[in-house]
Amino acid sequence: MLKKVFMAPDPGRVRLRFAARAVLGIGLAVVVCGLTGQSMTGMVAGGLAALLALFTVADATVRGQAVTTALLPGTGVLVLAVAAELHAYPVARDLAFLAVVGAGVYARRWGPRGHSLGVFAFMMFFVGQFLHVTPVQLPELYAAVLLSVLTAAAVRFGLWCYERGRPVPTAPAPPSGTGLARVTTRQAVQAVAGAGFALVLGQLLSGQRWYWAVGATWWVFVNTASRGETLVRGFRRVLGTILGIGLGFLVALPVHGAVVPSLVLVAVAVFGIFYSAAVSYTWMMLCVTLLAEVLYGLLGVLTPSLLALRVAETAVGAAGAMFAVLIVLPVTTHTTTDAWIQRALRCVHACTAEAAARLAGSATADPAPRVAELEQLLGRVRLSVAPLVHPLNPLLGRKGRARRVLALLDDCAREVRGLVAVAADPEASHDARLAAACWRVEAAVEALFDGGGDPLHRPGEVPAEAALAHLHGLEHALADLAEPLRGTARPSRRLVGA
Repeated sequence: MLKKVFMAPDPGRVRLRFAARAVLGIGLAVVVCGLTGQSMTGMVAGGLAALLALFTVADATVRGQAVTTALLPGTGVLVLAVAAELHAYPVARDLAFLAVVGAGVYARRWGPRGHSLGVFAFMMFFVGQFLHVTPVQLPELYAAVLLSVLTAAAVRFGLWCYERGRPVPTAPAPPSGTGLARVTTRQAVQAVAGAGFALVLGQLLSGQRWYWAVGATWWVFVNTASRGETLVRGFRRVLGTILGIGLGFLVALPVHGAVVPSLVLVAVAVFGIFYSAAVSYTWMMLCVTLLAEVLYGLLGVLTPSLLALRVAETAVGAAGAMFAVLIVLPVTTHTTTDAWIQRALRCVHACTAEAAARLAGSATADPAPRVAELEQLLGRVRLSVAPLVHPLNPLLGRKGRARRVLALLDDCAREVRGLVAVAADPEASHDARLAAACWRVEAAVEALFDGGGDPLHRPGEVPAEAALAHLHGLEHALADLAEPLRGTARPSRRLVGA
């Protein structure tokens, strides 16, 4: 895990800048809250609001990110008001919390903005339980949330907007559908069922900290689209929490809520959350757990028994999510994996066609956006295949085929990037053989999913020309994909489509 986090590629040092900016933005937000006379409760609420504003907003453009960020305080104020007003009415409060869970997951159908607003709404209700907010505290918390989001926005869009001027990434939309065929609808139902399960069992464990279980269920559902992904994420959440609790015994408990060392630990935990989020959910959860421990220390309630309770509540929440995805409207791993692999391969073909057109002299052909889309799609493929390649997966044959598919898709992406780099060279000349090679790539992609068993074309000797050499490698990779994707004669041995 250490190697995965600290040795993972970080092109352009994006993860490093993402994490460093988060520490700066959240730190300044807390300072602003303190200078305006906020209590410790207000400073904690403000810091968490700034964290969410910097972490969850992921629109494709800077302008879109600014619009979404501007919408966050309104959502937060509304949800905080509901949480505070229902504080004294447990049944109504619980039903409202479940409604927020369902609405937050359902909102993901509207893309990154819906996802961001859904997460912010859920977390503001969660913060209301975390801080035991009552109506008399609302004006202070409103000010803290507004000031913190504004400060985070000033850092993100003014002081350190490293996204400005960079190519706009295209976030792949989830597979479409209507009604219960839509993944977001099914997941909303699953999330409510899982959160309800976690809420009941969580309250049996603790009448004060039950919301931890609901929070665990919620975050297990984030960025997952199948039962396999959810099961793996639930396992990693529990593992990360246990590791974080162990670390807390070593560093958070001895601090005893002392302000200066606590703030240092908070900065370290925040950096770890943002730096590890893209590569290791386990490490991210370790850092989230450490952050929660330090905050409880600052609030003066951190004890060994509280740490043990957090492990139990997290396990209950993960169990709720696993129960929901296995029983309630399950979405199979194979269905999801098949859909993302098909989209990735069709994007490979689109990249190839754009690059070939560019080499042929087209002034409008631009393969760069397609390459960015391909990277996004491959990320989704890796996420959907993660359950199949997990170390605890006992199906060794399927695990091997899944790893083979990932390796070959990486080969395809490498050849596509090389082809696009050649096409970007103004000195590159058109070769009549490019059109034939691109046609073969298209035919190979179609053949992989037409249900037939005919062998795919394998090119012979590697051409000397750079563009044709990349197309040659791409054809080979596509031909090699036929075996793990189609499987052998028995359908049960196929990787996808089952």
